[in-house]
Amino acid sequence: MKFNDELTLLLKARYPIIFINTIEEDRVEYVIRKHIKTNLNRSIYSWDFVDGYTNNPNNEGFAKRNPLQALELVERLTAETPAIFLLKDFNRFLNDVSISRKLKNIGRLLKLQPKTIIIIGSEFNIPKELQDLVTVLQFQLPVKKEINQELTRLVESLNIEINPNLFESLTQACQGLSLERIRRVLSKIIATYKTIDENSIKILLNEKKQIISQTEILEYWPANEKITSIGGVKNLKDWLKKRKTSFGIQASNYGLPTPRGLLLVGIQGTGKSLTAKAIATEWQLPLLKLDVGKLFGGIVGESESRLRQMIEVSETLAPCILWIDEIDKAFSINESNGDSGTSNRVLATFISWLSEKTKPVFVVATANNVDRLPLEIIRKGRFDEIFFLDLPQKQEREQIFKIHIQEFRPNSWESFDYQKLAQLSESFSGAEIKQSIIEAMYHAFYEEREFTTDDICFALNELIPLAQLESNQTKKLQSWATSGRIRLASDNSIYL
Repeated sequence: MKFNDELTLLLKARYPIIFINTIEEDRVEYVIRKHIKTNLNRSIYSWDFVDGYTNNPNNEGFAKRNPLQALELVERLTAETPAIFLLKDFNRFLNDVSISRKLKNIGRLLKLQPKTIIIIGSEFNIPKELQDLVTVLQFQLPVKKEINQELTRLVESLNIEINPNLFESLTQACQGLSLERIRRVLSKIIATYKTIDENSIKILLNEKKQIISQTEILEYWPANEKITSIGGVKNLKDWLKKRKTSFGIQASNYGLPTPRGLLLVGIQGTGKSLTAKAIATEWQLPLLKLDVGKLFGGIVGESESRLRQMIEVSETLAPCILWIDEIDKAFSINESNGDSGTSNRVLATFISWLSEKTKPVFVVATANNVDRLPLEIIRKGRFDEIFFLDLPQKQEREQIFKIHIQEFRPNSWESFDYQKLAQLSESFSGAEIKQSIIEAMYHAFYEEREFTTDDICFALNELIPLAQLESNQTKKLQSWATSGRIRLASDNSIYL
């Protein structure tokens, strides 16, 4: 239900006190005044702590710095006078016993009269004794239609032309910002570049970075990795390629649902984290990384509150990529006991959000040990797909060596014997292959010469891959993956 329709319903049903949770105070007041003027015959009285009541000459300045007196105006007006009282930041005073008691007394009166108190605030902190009296109404950030209108107004005022693809990208980049913030950033863009072009998107994403930096559990992660930086995993790459444009307007008009997320399970060093960064780069979406360690707080209820904050921020900045690294450590079935049920409550909230979320937040979760993951997370419906990233096969190892050596030696990478390197690097992960190249470079640099295939072969013989150190765990994970319970990220033909 739209905000205006829901507000009208609450007013007609004579709900006494409505709390609107928003950071856009001016915008919500404008929307309410416009809606009331058009659809309902009610007077509006606006109050804030510093200036008291404004916009009404008979009560100008009344109840300055006196929230209790602000409620007295509700009683002073005649019972037949339809009115709405907009009390800004009034939620900050609700813990005062006199304010709380006064609201309870007025609540009985408001149920019989065409009057409603609307509290506008950005912090949801309704005391328990008032929760039955106060109805919470969410005021969402600007939707695509409103952002389009604002961008169109600006483009027309500047008399410039923007191609449809750039216009859609700008609209997408503006999602998650308040209307006031959008106007401020666009003014900054005009002042910097004198026009609106591809560079504008970078500034808009930097503005989103400022919002993320205000939280402690989410981090704006720079995504510079490309999908071509990942060796092998053909099935996974094909899957991602088909969903690259699924966040646009054309996909929405086609009736295509937004992709929900991806769970990447595999041996350490096989490119799970690299894939998360590459998705953000390929899809041109901001990448948010959840700090799992900071999610769980020591105070009762704090962990659940932090999870809700994470969900709220990520949905505010949607469309985006939410990267949860090593999710098996956050929701381990072996460590959920002895914490008074906190892990179970957080898990229940998280998987419920995964299943029911409607905002375009694409979750990329990685896990090294699937045995530690609760079955609720692995079950179909939480993620669009679960991929297993195995140790690279011979063909993939050749490709990985080529990617990294071309990065280090773009002019001489063709001189290396990749078949020999792939043959010697069995059981090596992608990360370990890169480390072997770096070790070879150190060795050759010490001898003041260029490194060669033989140097890398020497490094491969010196390094002991993790798969050999933890062979039982590796074989167990590979056996589970190849049993048909999970989709393989690599092309099946390379195993033949």
